Amino acid sequence: MFFTYLRRELRRRRKAALVVASGLALGIALVIVVSSVSAGMGRAQDKVLESLYGLGTDMTVTKAAAPAGSDAQRPRFRFDAQDDGSGGEQSSDRVMVRGFQTLAGSTVGKVDAQSGVADAVGGLSLEVVKVSGAFTRGRFEQGEGGGGQGFGRGGAQPSPQGRVEGGGADFDVDNYSVYGTDVTKPALGPLTSSKITSGRSFTRSETDAEVAVADAAYAKEKKLKTGSTVTVKGAKFKVVGIATADSGDAAADLYVPLKRAQALAGVKDKVTTVYVKATDSQRIGSVKSEIQKDVPGTTVTTSADLADTVSGSLSTASSLAASVGTWLSVVVLAAAFLVAGLLTSSAVSRRVREFGTLKALGWKSGRVTRQVVGEAVVNGLVGGALGIALGLAGAYAVTAVSPTLQAQLGGGEGVRGGFGGPGREAAGRTLDVALTAPVGLTTIALAVGLAVAGGLIAGAFGGWRASRLRPADALRRVA
Repeated sequence: MFFTYLRRELRRRRKAALVVASGLALGIALVIVVSSVSAGMGRAQDKVLESLYGLGTDMTVTKAAAPAGSDAQRPRFRFDAQDDGSGGEQSSDRVMVRGFQTLAGSTVGKVDAQSGVADAVGGLSLEVVKVSGAFTRGRFEQGEGGGGQGFGRGGAQPSPQGRVEGGGADFDVDNYSVYGTDVTKPALGPLTSSKITSGRSFTRSETDAEVAVADAAYAKEKKLKTGSTVTVKGAKFKVVGIATADSGDAAADLYVPLKRAQALAGVKDKVTTVYVKATDSQRIGSVKSEIQKDVPGTTVTTSADLADTVSGSLSTASSLAASVGTWLSVVVLAAAFLVAGLLTSSAVSRRVREFGTLKALGWKSGRVTRQVVGEAVVNGLVGGALGIALGLAGAYAVTAVSPTLQAQLGGGEGVRGGFGGPGREAAGRTLDVALTAPVGLTTIALAVGLAVAGGLIAGAFGGWRASRLRPADALRRVA
């Protein structure tokens, strides 16, 4: 009897049911679109952060660089004078620690021993400045700004082309970055933000081997390929692989085993960065505090710290989706629930004669209420189905258009260079990220739950009104 009466009433009141369902559908569709766009924003932010710190890394431990312009940071090159004017060809390499001050290698073990740390690995960021040419004077001094303050690809050089003539000298300046990575722990470190696209990565046995992995952009610039040889400060490294950054810039131009990098820079058992993976993402904050307490004088940078430095249209859109979009969804959904409830209550009022007659025939108030609630829940489910369809269409439209958002990567004390490798300037870098709107099963489940909730709320309004009816109401309506 319940289902028969339910089917008959819904068919007879199709227009009223469609109005209630449409209101719920609009609110649910908006929730789906906002949720999916917010999820897309989250993916875009993760992609930006991965370009800074690499996969699997939760935080890094570093020590601030020495003040710019100090004598320790100024690379000097001396060449034999050619007084006879012959201008003999000469060259000299200088390998400098880049970006941050060095930390003792024991710091890695100390961090690894902290509660809540799953793994820790050290890395050493270097800058190589090579000057070559013909000199007829006794000394050449490269200007201030070494140690990551003015060098690096795209950094300051003696001239835009890196070439200076005159004064008895004709020379070229070539500078590039080298990163020493712990080959025994490939899951952490700067190479995790790049993918090997040619050749291979390091093997665990190559801790002291003269092998290198070249960044794809640098390899293209220098015409390097797998099997090529690169000479750094007299040491010849065989290129065993080419790595392409997943997004943004690579952490370095060349990657070599950590021990070889330490030997090149003359800093035995030193690192510039400790990459840390926490046992649980919920413990990152407490782990950061413990490391800062037990390893004083260092800066611990988490992905949340880096996220705070990301600005641009991605950050603005994300903030709007999180604030305005969420509140708009809540308001529209609340309005849809209220309208559905009022319409259901109004419909019950117009059915006073019907329900009064049923009560006169022996229907209890509970049975009438259940009938009204059943109709409202069906209307809610229909609205939910329509809302899911509209929401999926909206999310698909966003993904199809894929609007491009920009993320400006800002620097800051302790954040410069980010997780991707000390010395890589974050300030001024802009990444273009395509926005998508993925719809997960959780979002669909939420939409179904909202549809049922909307139906129950509308049913509660109608049921309350129906429960107050008396058989006498029907008689008065007939009269």
